[in-house]
Amino acid sequence: MESWLAGLLRAAWVAGILPLIIASLPSSRLNSFHGALLGFAKRGKIMQSSSHKFTVPQRFFCHFYVVAVVWTTLLLFTLWAYAYKMAPSVSEPSLYSTIASHLTGGSHMFSFHKSHLTLLQHRHRVWSSVFVLLLMEIHVVRRLIETIYTFQYSPSAGMHIFGYLTGLFFYTAAPLSLCCTLAPEVFGFAAALVAEFIVKGKRQMPAFEFELWESVNPFLKLRWFQWIGAAIFLWGWMHQRCCHAILGSLRERAEQIDEYVIPHGDWFEIVSCPHYLAEIVIYAGLLVASGGTDITIWLLFAFVVANLVFAAAETQRWYIRKFDNYPSNRYAIIPYVY
Repeated sequence: MESWLAGLLRAAWVAGILPLIIASLPSSRLNSFHGALLGFAKRGKIMQSSSHKFTVPQRFFCHFYVVAVVWTTLLLFTLWAYAYKMAPSVSEPSLYSTIASHLTGGSHMFSFHKSHLTLLQHRHRVWSSVFVLLLMEIHVVRRLIETIYTFQYSPSAGMHIFGYLTGLFFYTAAPLSLCCTLAPEVFGFAAALVAEFIVKGKRQMPAFEFELWESVNPFLKLRWFQWIGAAIFLWGWMHQRCCHAILGSLRERAEQIDEYVIPHGDWFEIVSCPHYLAEIVIYAGLLVASGGTDITIWLLFAFVVANLVFAAAETQRWYIRKFDNYPSNRYAIIPYVY
């Protein structure tokens, strides 16, 4: 099941990446394909106000983050419970006593060493996935709060239904991709608990003993690259929060809701879409924190980059068409590159 789930997610990300790359190629033969894909991706200010066919209000963006928060929270707490029960921290006394008992076995020493290393690797992989999902939870909770309190979407602003469905898929598949190698056993763990509850009932279920220190202590044993990944994540997270606050402040008054001005401040001074750039930094942080050993997470990151670069290019063109005095030194999304 593990290879089936991971394979399905990888195929989905590849299916999303390839059209974006093809549409971005500088070839006149691809203009019609580029236009068709752009029509699906347009939203908000870059969508023609007269184009209402197959569109939904842009305020439906909130749905993405409701789904993301609910789904990520469910995955996080289920994985955390699994890690707490099935991959607890090793207590040193019991470890030493186990080693001593195996030493007396002579020929079993090397098999124990191998199994013990496998156990430690599995424990690290489980708690690493919990850590990455926790970062994802921090991200999507903030995005949900921003869509409710920071952004004031124009009543006329819309997005294509295809883009809406793609967003729902993304925020379902992205958290799952961060833990897909463990998902089958975690789902099996949760299913076993539910089945036991149904058979035994609440009164006969064993008490769940929870110790706060034991649930957070494994995070202190994470490796250096995971904390570097967390630092990269927080760097992008803070800049995106700042850029979204700038965009939200441009529409504080209701009478300005259909007007656009050139944003300034923070990363807006160097790129037209700093919130997209920050999103790429955020997912780069998740990739580093995950250890970079799972190709599914690499493909997730590649989709984020391809999608946001494609969207940023059109946003840059819109700004240039809209404002005669638009700063010529601003790149679309990647400073000094593109």
